[in-house]
Amino acid sequence: MNIIEARNLTHVYRGKITALDAINFTARPGERIAIIGANGAGKSTLFKHFNGILKPTSGEILIKGKCISNENIIEVRKTVGVVFQDPDDQIFAPTVKQDVAFGPMNLGLSMEEIEKRVHESLETVRLTGFEERAPHHLSTGEKKKVAIAGILAMQPEVLVLDEPTAGLDPGGAIRLIKLINGMNRYLGITTIVSTHEVDIVPMLADRVCIMSKGKIIGDGTPLEIFSSPELIKKTHLRLPMVAQLMEMLQEEGVPVGVKFTLEEARDELLKVVK
Repeated sequence: MNIIEARNLTHVYRGKITALDAINFTARPGERIAIIGANGAGKSTLFKHFNGILKPTSGEILIKGKCISNENIIEVRKTVGVVFQDPDDQIFAPTVKQDVAFGPMNLGLSMEEIEKRVHESLETVRLTGFEERAPHHLSTGEKKKVAIAGILAMQPEVLVLDEPTAGLDPGGAIRLIKLINGMNRYLGITTIVSTHEVDIVPMLADRVCIMSKGKIIGDGTPLEIFSSPELIKKTHLRLPMVAQLMEMLQEEGVPVGVKFTLEEARDELLKVVK
């Protein structure tokens, strides 16, 4: 069963601005999906439908085979957690511990279970020892981790992250990418990430959906998507830098295949050298 399914999903703001135009999309348990596109493509609007923050103008969203409704909205938000681009939109409690505990407390769990979930979530994002810190004193990367911990404490099956590396330095971005991949690999959480930073896409996803003007215009592996120049042109994006380098080497007569991650490029170049 698909864990998320959008059927002809359309969203119109103020009755005249079409942000989503008959979107059809599915996510299966355990997938790593990146949704890419230029600013204004509709990525954030789509994400806000995944756990009922926005309601469709037409079409429908199903979570584990059931349409989102007032009757199942709590279960939906336990299943699908959304981390916004700006962590300041999501963090509001005086301390890190209180912020992470907010969701579980609203589920009516025992204090023992809440304490356990807070501890495990902060341990997962490597913020053990930050329990009594004030979130507004933290760095952007630390705030993003607190926001993720707050979602993890709900024990979701899907983690949706909107532009997770925005505002981070390269080192912080790499650490966050490793954290996201670890949650997918070791906790079995389906991860859906939006970004317009194409260089990180092959590191975060096995499947890429490309959006333009409220539509999904491409859906495939990173190799399939980035091997289609027409799609890339339509979205005003570019190939990942690693792929561009490999293409330049091909033009110089070096017998290499086009790769999309540093690790793949290293292995390909080592073959040529040997």
